[in-house]
Amino acid sequence: MKVAPTVVFLFRDSEGFASAISDALRPNPSSSLRRLEDSFELSLDGYGIKDHNASGSIFHFVDAEGIYKVSLVVMQHYEPPVLACAVNEVLGKIAGDNSSLISTLYVPIILGSSQLIRESKSLKSEERKALVYGLQVGQETQIAEALRSRTEKPPPSLRIQHETSACILHLVRVLRLPTFFLIGQTGQHSHNKSTEEFEIFHTLGEILASATGLHYSKDNVTWNPTKISRDSKEPWRALYG
Repeated sequence: MKVAPTVVFLFRDSEGFASAISDALRPNPSSSLRRLEDSFELSLDGYGIKDHNASGSIFHFVDAEGIYKVSLVVMQHYEPPVLACAVNEVLGKIAGDNSSLISTLYVPIILGSSQLIRESKSLKSEERKALVYGLQVGQETQIAEALRSRTEKPPPSLRIQHETSACILHLVRVLRLPTFFLIGQTGQHSHNKSTEEFEIFHTLGEILASATGLHYSKDNVTWNPTKISRDSKEPWRALYG
């Protein structure tokens, strides 16, 4: 599975977050980049899974010389235990197919307050705005260092209780893939949840654009974040620690 040195890694979800992000990231008007769409389907037979494949879409941003600059990998949604197998297979392909030049992953996610567990404390005044945590995993990169000024460092006590996110976090550590998680936290302003979620979404989009050299277009955002609660129970979450 061919990807660029810079990869934005997403999962399709019922609220359309992944689709909204992938639609909003476009080539800069002044650049020569063009956007190509591809798909992938990887067998999971090696895991003993016969009725599912690891599949999804890839949006490549390619320059005038045909060089892949940025790839947006959008996987289909899976439930555990297929989830871990599908993610492992795709991440393994990303790591294995780029042995000479390891790709850097950016993983944007938005989680509810009950899915980000930390020690209880009073929020400082500067934390009362839409909050995006930045979590670096693996090899340090210059871009990741620059992103720290635009994100909040997670407290040591922070725990992610969300199946997909915890699975990706565990596997990129195992595969030693340099990865930067952008974690937006909702639930800080319960009186205006919709506005808060869109503020976090736009912040994530702008940070991704700065990290990838793409353009974030608010005009292309179509997102309905209020269909379901992010605070639902997930019985398999203990599997990943």
